[in-house]
Parts: sequence; structure tokens; C-alpha cells
Amino acid sequence: MEKSCTLLVHFDKGTPAIANEIKEALEGNDVPAKIDALKKAIMLLLNGETIPQLFITIVRYVVPSEDHTIQRLLLLYFEIIEKTDSKGTVLREMILICQNLLNNLNHPNEYIRGVTLRFLCRLKETEVIEPLIPAVLLNLEHRHPFVRRNAVLAVMSIYKLPQGEQLLDNAPDLIEKLISTEQDPSAKRNAFLMLFTSAQERAVNYLFTHIDRINDWGEQLQMVVLELIRKVCRANKGEKGKYIKIIISLLTAPSAAVVYECAGTLVSLSSAPTAIRAAANTYCQLLLSQSDNNVKLIVLDRLNELKTSHREIMVEMIMDVLRALSSPNLDIRRKTIDIALELITPRNIDEVVLLLKKEVMKTQGGELEKNGEYRQMLVQAIHSCAIKFPEVASTVVHLLMDFLGDSNVASAIDVVVFVREIIETNPKLRISIVTRLLDTFYQIRAARVCSCALWIIGEYCLSLAEVESGIATIKQCLGELPFYTPTEEGESQDTSKTPQQANSMTVSSRRPAILADGTYATQSAASETAMSPPMLAQGSLASVGNLRSLIVAGDFFLGAVVACTLAKLVLRLEEVQPSKVEVNKASSQALLIMTSMLQLGQSSFLPHPIDNDSYDRIVLCIRLLCNTGDDARKIWLQSCRQSFVKMLADKQFREAEEIKAKAQITHAQPDDLIDFYHLKSRKGMSQLELEDEVHDDLKRATGEFVKDGDDANKLNRILQLTGFSDPVYAEAYVTVHHYDIVLDVTVINRTKETLQNLCLELATMGDLKLVERPQNYTLAPESSKQIRANIKVSSTETGVIFGNIVYETSNVFERNVIVLNDIHIDIMDYISPATCADVAFRTMWAEFEWENKVAVNTVIQDEKGFLSHIIKSTNMKCLTPTSALEGECGFLAANLYAKSIFGEDALVNVSIEKQVDGKLSGYIRIRSKTQGIALSLGDKITLKQKGAA
Repeated sequence: MEKSCTLLVHFDKGTPAIANEIKEALEGNDVPAKIDALKKAIMLLLNGETIPQLFITIVRYVVPSEDHTIQRLLLLYFEIIEKTDSKGTVLREMILICQNLLNNLNHPNEYIRGVTLRFLCRLKETEVIEPLIPAVLLNLEHRHPFVRRNAVLAVMSIYKLPQGEQLLDNAPDLIEKLISTEQDPSAKRNAFLMLFTSAQERAVNYLFTHIDRINDWGEQLQMVVLELIRKVCRANKGEKGKYIKIIISLLTAPSAAVVYECAGTLVSLSSAPTAIRAAANTYCQLLLSQSDNNVKLIVLDRLNELKTSHREIMVEMIMDVLRALSSPNLDIRRKTIDIALELITPRNIDEVVLLLKKEVMKTQGGELEKNGEYRQMLVQAIHSCAIKFPEVASTVVHLLMDFLGDSNVASAIDVVVFVREIIETNPKLRISIVTRLLDTFYQIRAARVCSCALWIIGEYCLSLAEVESGIATIKQCLGELPFYTPTEEGESQDTSKTPQQANSMTVSSRRPAILADGTYATQSAASETAMSPPMLAQGSLASVGNLRSLIVAGDFFLGAVVACTLAKLVLRLEEVQPSKVEVNKASSQALLIMTSMLQLGQSSFLPHPIDNDSYDRIVLCIRLLCNTGDDARKIWLQSCRQSFVKMLADKQFREAEEIKAKAQITHAQPDDLIDFYHLKSRKGMSQLELEDEVHDDLKRATGEFVKDGDDANKLNRILQLTGFSDPVYAEAYVTVHHYDIVLDVTVINRTKETLQNLCLELATMGDLKLVERPQNYTLAPESSKQIRANIKVSSTETGVIFGNIVYETSNVFERNVIVLNDIHIDIMDYISPATCADVAFRTMWAEFEWENKVAVNTVIQDEKGFLSHIIKSTNMKCLTPTSALEGECGFLAANLYAKSIFGEDALVNVSIEKQVDGKLSGYIRIRSKTQGIALSLGDKITLKQKGAA
């Protein structure tokens, strides 16, 4: 049988020590050799070896030693050796240990006394302890605090033993007397802990007797006081008012640990606004005063919990919470912003946005390498603020537009998406945004940002001046046409053959030339420039002529967007420009640009030709400008905007639905007791106690005290481990809580015999680890036993727990084995629905290396019904909006997303098609960073889709 262990030491099994060598070293007179040999003996014992012959050698040759290290190691040796026989009777040779311990307890050296007293705390054999009790009690009055504090712990451990109250019946009296005169903080703390665990009423009396001096007590004692308060208040809620006053007084303690515990205790015991406000203030102060990032993250978690249960109080603290943005850590900043965004109200929105604007401006300095990510975070925060409170958009939109040319592409995309939404939802800002966008367009360096900005220009340039300015801006960024000349093409072919030679060519004063680094320049004085090979032109960007650089680099999707924008602007120019000559001039220039892009795309100047989609799109724009009809004009100038408005409305609707879903719906039972505040007796109650009572009544009235966990739900989690006909019946209740799985196993002896050495042996498969060693039990006839097993989980993976029950009966000496049913730990317990932006989803999809492809095999014939079934089965969230899934086309594609408790991302793409015979076909692709989650989700989907009816 495995024994409980109080000592763990690393042991290198590569060089095992031989018992004879250890024995020789222990018998010698060399002190360092003895120490080394004793250490080896301890490590062998810890690793399951039995060396019975060493005991007498140690007693004869090692115990008499005066060396402190040897004496300390001796205590460790005595701690781990077997002190009882198979029947539980103490071995006779333990009398020799007794004498040594008694000598140590009366030793003139304080260290020897102290470590021996500490050793007694781990000793469970009453036969060994009983003769030592008088010496232990004498040490309570020793002059040195190190001895006294360990003597108190020894008394507490002895008193806790099964026969402890008989061995030390007056222990509480002795400790109560000691604590009143003790000056050492550690000894005082240990004495109070002894009273707290063994004589709670005496601890409470001592606390209230010295209530005025609590703030002067040491940190350790204050922590035990808080523990006592929590325990007392849980048992007797009616008395918590007087204890809350003690907690509030401890909030001014100098120790950060005490203050943190005070705030946590206050929140757990009271719902009064005064108490919650005090706790929130404390957390905010800790957030600023503590330099450790882990502490800040923990405190932010506590504030997040307060925000959920006491939002109205946390709203007042929003600016204090936002001061945590001064930390350079991105995780802290992200968590701080997430908390703040849910506390925004019309009262504080201006202050919050002003602070966020200042933070954005700070990121312009290049001191920190993650400024780009932080700026993106701030832009998203300001975006959500502006959506909730449109009136603040005007104060931030122009500042953010300075970052359209940001080198961090993700941040720039967030800015341009924000601008696109604001220009639609705030018509008053349209003119100023369009003007600013046209002025700063040349600074944009990313193709995706350019595409979005061009769409804004095409949709929102409405007046004659704006349309003309829009066309002029695009022409300026495209540069002079054509994009290349046929002679250049020939020369570029030559240079590709002989890359070392730089062919020179004469250019006109206004013609843009491609420089050696791949950028272009418009020459005004130089008449000659070196042509580099066309391959060098790819991916290069210039501060001026950004569109030209990107298109020449081969981005023809952007070229198609340019063509569409020019087509819209020319169509709108026809409506606002009275002069037909100007309209025709603009139209011909637009056609020239489009044809030049097609010519560039089909030439051998670029290594990759234009793609078919972009080619068709540009050709469509050319046909539109050559032959404009009313229907086409309506589609291009009105329908696009209407689609965008519909998309925004759909987004707002989905957000509103999510908020409704998150809102807690609580119900009060008809027969619940409700106290009336005005009829309450207020005699002797402080304002805080009154507030607390009122809030408790409100919670009771609104059903907040009603727990969601129904008994029926609990019954679903009970698993039968053995059969009804087995001599031992066992069932397990499985609780999955984040990183832990707790199995509460009920074992029932169904026989008429006593079962001895009954042991529940478990093993695991997957990333599951058993925490505790199994223990042996004796089970009386027809009696039951509750056995708890803890299992640690280290990753999101379907795990299996299997095992058996082993026992002996009095008649048969053979061991009986009952094999248990396997317990499958479901991956659904670890993952929860989550949301992420489409951009982030695509980025992760490209980066994640593990993919599991599951073929669709189901009896469900409706595409949406199958998607709903998969979402329900996998506990994931559909990122594809409902509007995109509307209609009947026989095909459906959707993205699903979930996050595990370990921070792992699970991405799923469902692509299904309805066949002629009505059956669904297609694939479900799962991607993740780790193999476990991809395989486990795939198995889950395969299992569930087959079983669907």
C-alpha cells in the first residue's frame, strides 16, 4: 500500500547507492561522509527501497552526533521510516527514537529544539508522542521565539490527533494564556491559528477583546483573522455586521496581501454599496501600487467579477481602472480596456474617450516595439465607444485618420473600417471625413486599407467638388500612364537574362521611372535612370503614388477596386456636372486607366498575369462607362450603399441579441420570505449593516439567490462504474472545473462480509494526471464509502479514465478485482463559444498547422438544420452572420469558433452542398494549433453527425 508522503526530494536513479557503502560511511568518524551517506539513505527510502539493517547502525553511530546538519537529516530519516507493523502496532525499536527526541527537546541549542518540535507536527503515532508531551509543554515557555512558535504548532498537531483531546485536554487553556503574553508575531499567529482550528469561540473572544489593536498586529496574524471571519460568517450570517467593521479597518493595513484578502472577504460577505465601493477602491489602489504583472492580472480578474455583479458601483471607478493602461504589458492593457468598455455610460463617455485619445497619441512615439498592437487595441476600443455613443465620433475620427498610413496593417484596417461605419452613421461628419480622407489618401500603404478607402471615396463623394477631387486624387496616386511601355518590356526581358547589366533609358521630364529599389519617381531634371529587373518591383511601396506601386507589384484586386471607384465617380459626375465636355473628359481618362491596367496585367512585364476575377471586373467597368443605363446606374450608385446599411443594421441587431442573451433572467419563488425594510428593527445596527440587509432582501426578491444547478442536471453527470450484480457497486459523480476533474465515487459493499484493503485503482489516458495515491479502506457488510479522486487536466483533449476495485475478504486470501466502466471526459467541458474578427479568423486559419477533415455523413437533409446541429453538438459559435445564411441555394459555408479554458483556439469551417437525391455532402474542416483539440473535435463531430436524426 502506498503511504502518504510529507517529503519530496529529487533522486538521480542513474547512480544508485549500495546499502553496504552507506553503512560503512555511517559507521566512520568523517562527518561530511556521514551527511552524504544519510542523504543517500533518505533518497533510497523515498523511492521505495527498504533498508531495515540501517536502523540500528544509525541509532548506534549517528544519533550521538552533535552536528546540527546530521541531527536535521536524522529527523527527516525518522519521518519517512515505517514506524508500525502490518497490524498498525508501533514497532518496539521506536523507543530508541523516543529517547533521542526527548534529548533534542531538552537540548541547549534553540535550533535543535525548534526542528524537533516541527518534526513532531508530522508524527501521528500516539505511543511515540505521549512520553514527549511534558517536554513539548515546557518549550512553550522557552526564552527563544523560534522554539515557542514551533512548540505551539506541535501542541496544535497533537491536539488534532484522534486521541489528541485525551493527550492534551488543557491545550486551548494553555495557548489562550500564552497568546495574551506573547510578543513574537509568528508565535502569536501560530497560537491564534491553534485557537481558530481547535477552540473557535476562544479565538473570537480574543479577537473582540483586542479589537482596537488589530491594525498593529503582524501580517500573518491579520491573514488568520480574516480566515476566522470568513469561517464564522459562513456559519452564522446574522453576525457578519460586526465582522465587516473589522475588515474595513484592516483595509488600511500596510501589507498588500492583507488588503487584497480584505477586499475579497468583503465582497464575499456583503452586498452593501459601501462595502463593495471600499473593495473596488482597494483593488484599484493595488492595481497602481503593485509592480508585478501577475498581481495586476489577478486584481483585474477580481474587478471583472465585481463588474458583473455590481456594475453601478464599478461605473464610478472606470477612470481609476483605466489608470492601469500605464503598464507596458499588452495582456494587462487588453483586460483593462475590456473591463472599461462594459462600464461606459453617457456620463463618463467623454472622459474615457479623451483618455483613449491621449493613449493613441502616445503610441506615435517609437519607444515600445508593441506600439502597433496597442494602437490597434485602442482604435477598436474607440470604435466601440463611437458605435454606442455616436456623439463622440466627431472628436476622434480625425485623430484616427492620421493612422490610415500606419505601418501596422491590422491597426490601419481597424481605422478605415471605423471611418467607413462612422461616415454612414453620422451624416453630419460626411463632408469633413471625405475631405480629410482625400487629403491623406496618398499616405496609405496597405492594399486592403486602400481598397476600403477607395470604396468610401466612391460611395460618399457626392458634390461636384468632392467627385472631381476624388478623381484627381486617384489619378495622382496612379501617376502618369501607361504603367509601362513595350520597349521597357523588351528591356526587362533582356535584363532578366543578364541581371548584372543595368539598361539605361532616356525618359521625359514628367514620366515616372522605376528606381533600383522597385519604387517609382517622377523626374523633372534627370534625363536618365537605371531600369531594374521587373521582379524587383514586386511588393515595393512609395510614400507618393501608393496605388501605382501596389498595382505594378501585381495587386490586381486593388486595380479592380480602383476601376469600380472611378466608374462610380464618373457616373455621379454625370449627375452633378452640367458640362458634358468635362464628363466625357473624365470618362475617357477613367477608361484609359482601366485599359492600361488590363494591358499591364496581360503583359510579360510582370511574372504573374492578371487573375480572371479582376479582369472581368475591370472589363465590366469599361462596358458600364461605354453604355450607361438607368438600371445599371441605380445598382452602382444606390444598391451598394443599401447593402452596407443593411449589413450595419444586421450587425447591431446581432450585438443587441447577444446582450439580451447574456442578461441574467432570475425568478423569485412564490413562497420566498421577503423582509420589509421600513418595518425592520434598526436598533443597534450601523448604516453598513442596514445597507447589507436591504441588498440581501432585494436579491432574495429578484431571485438572485436561486442557484441554476438543478438536481436533475446533477443526476445526468452520475456514471455507473460497476454492475448491479457485482459484490461491490460503484458510481461516480464527475465535476469538471477548469484544470481539475473531481470524481466523487460512492462504493457500496453489497455482501454480508467485511471487505478489507479495498482500493480504488484508477489510470488515465490522454493529458490527464492523477494527483493522489489510492488508499486502502475497510468496508463493513452492506455499508458505503465516499472516495474522492482528483485529476489534473493539462490540455483540451478527450481523455479516458479507467481502473478497477481491488479488495480482500476474511475467508479468501486471494485479491478480488472488479473492472470498472471507462469514464470518457468530454472535450465539450473544456471549450466554450467565443467571438473573433474575420481578419483574426483568417490569420489563424492560415497559421494553424493541424487540420482534421471530416466528410459529411448525415441523415439531415436541411443545410441550416445540419449547421444548427453541429453548432449545438460542438458548443461553438457561428461567426458567419445570419443574413449571409439566408435564402435557398443548395449550398452553405459557415465559420465556427470556440476557445478552450487553456486559451487554445478551435476553428471550424462547414461547407455543405445538397445533392440531387436530397442528401447533404461536403466537408467539415477543423484547424487548431495543437493536435489534441483538432482530433477530439473531429471525433465528436463524426460521432454526433451519424447519430443525428
